[in-house]
Amino acid sequence: MSRPRWKSVLAIAAFAMLGLGLVAQVVPYGRDHTNPPIAAEPTWNSSTTRALAERACFDCHSNETRWPWYSHVAPMSWLVQSHVDDGRRVLNFSDWGRGNREADEAAEAVRDGEMPPRSYTLLHPEARLTDAERDQLARGLDASIATRVD
Repeated sequence: MSRPRWKSVLAIAAFAMLGLGLVAQVVPYGRDHTNPPIAAEPTWNSSTTRALAERACFDCHSNETRWPWYSHVAPMSWLVQSHVDDGRRVLNFSDWGRGNREADEAAEAVRDGEMPPRSYTLLHPEARLTDAERDQLARGLDASIATRVD
């Protein structure tokens, strides 16, 4: 008696997915997990503001990114690297004198609950902010960014 045809199709699909997953590991993008040096930070209004920003923002918006294990495995490595590259390009707390074109909007994004994004806090529960922390970070960002160098 022969195996049902759908079992063969599933087996072939599983081997194909495994093969694609292995081939994806040789694509280099998303594997350079070296953090650039810290050039300059904003003049933080308090150590609490910096600590909250470090907890909720720094992985994507600084040169102090913590690279979790899954950031070393394609295709997640591609996604994580892309998010970090985009985050640093928009706002980088470690390269304060250069650009930071959306720095003025950082506090509002925190207030509105846009930052940190839910997709990030699902994997990083330590980055979740209480309402009081969200308000404190937003007020601290407003005060810190008001003294920024551009």
